[in-house]
Order: sequence, then C-alpha cells, then structure tokens
Amino acid sequence: MSSAVEAISCSKVDVPAAPEPEEAAAKKAAAGSENGDAAANGKRGEATPHCGEEEEDEEEAPKVIDLGPRVSIKDQLEKDKDDESLRRWKEQLLGSVDLNSVGETLEPDVKIMSLSILSPGRPDIFLPLPVEPNAKGVWFTLKEGSPYRLKFTFSVSNNIVSGLRYTNTVWKTGLKVDRAKEMLGTFSPQLEPYAYVTPEDTTPSGMFARGSYSARTKFLDDDRKCYLEINYTFDIRREWPSTS
Repeated sequence: MSSAVEAISCSKVDVPAAPEPEEAAAKKAAAGSENGDAAANGKRGEATPHCGEEEEDEEEAPKVIDLGPRVSIKDQLEKDKDDESLRRWKEQLLGSVDLNSVGETLEPDVKIMSLSILSPGRPDIFLPLPVEPNAKGVWFTLKEGSPYRLKFTFSVSNNIVSGLRYTNTVWKTGLKVDRAKEMLGTFSPQLEPYAYVTPEDTTPSGMFARGSYSARTKFLDDDRKCYLEINYTFDIRREWPSTS
C-alpha cells in the first residue's frame, strides 16, 4: 500500500540582509559544509518508518481486551427475562438460538462438517472429512488458470463463537508461495449448519505454476482456539483430472 503526502508551502518575501563580516561569513560557510557532508553521508537521527510492510505470516497473538467474565447463553437468556425490551433485543442479537444446543458450557464448539471446491462448469469437489491421520497422496487436483470458490459448512453449539476465520498457507518445493486469510464472522448456536462461500479466486497458470503443492489449513476464532487443522498436498495440472 502506498500513500501520497502533499506538501503545502507558504510564500514569503525575501528581505536583503546586511553584509556579514568576513570572519562570521567564513564560520557560517564552514558550518554549512559540515552539514552538507553529514547529509551526503546519509546521517539521520531516526530511522524512516516503512509504510505498508507485510506482517509476519505466522498468526500473531491478538491484543487482550478485558470484556469481563464470559457468561453462558443460557444465563444470558435467563438474565433480565422479565424485561420485554431486553428479551427482544437478545433474541434479535442471538438469532434463532437452539436451547437444546446450549447449556452451562462457556466455550463454544465448532465442527467443520464439509469442505468443497466450486468451479464453474465442473462438478463440485467434495473433500473427505475427517482427514485420516498421516494420510498420503494428493487430496485434490485443480486445472491451471481456473476460477474457483471454497465452500465450508460448519455447526456451532454451546456458546457464541467470535471471529471465526480460515487461514491457508501453501508451499511449493519448500518455499512459501501463498497465504490466505478469510474472516467468516461471528455465529450463535443453532440446529442447522452454517454455510460460507469464499470470494472467487483463480489458480496460477504457466509452466512454473504446474506441479505439486503442500498446504496447511486452519479454522480459528478470536481466542486463537483451533477447531480444525489439516496438512495436505494438492496438484495443479494442465487439465482437469478425468471424472469417469
């Protein structure tokens, strides 16, 4: 990201100064020469900040904000239940909360139920879950230069999950080539699973883009609680694999 800084200068009238004595003029010239040498050598009092530098790829710990003790949804619904306006406000805020899926548990529970890859004109690619531990082989294959979206379905129970997000890091021949972060949102418990579809993206293309990749996908919340972590490999090829 770049930023432009516009400098506004004030006009002034130059008033001729009286001639300086030769000795004072010589001292002033010497001082100016020293300042010029320091500037030429790049001497600065402070380092210049760099705008738009990328942060470290690793997940950074969020700033801790004290929001007070966490309260279960059941307690939230029971509190102030005689106040009609507060009750309606909570119902609007929480949505269609399933009382059977909440209890005294303070921690939310998120289960990723399905992952799929959607590409126009192609059958959806459903990725099997749960992933077998230490599974080997290619999880899926994509065609180079193809548009695609990711679709997640997941369930939420026990309590509200805040700031659920998806991260994906990709390596090729040991070098990190891509990192994606997608904020899914904040969700309250309900019986029906949630579905989220990412914005459209396009697979890379060209001779150097084709080949095998390794990746790590995570689903985390604002408290950095990880609900699913998958390590896998995938291929990008010249053509789609045969569906027959």
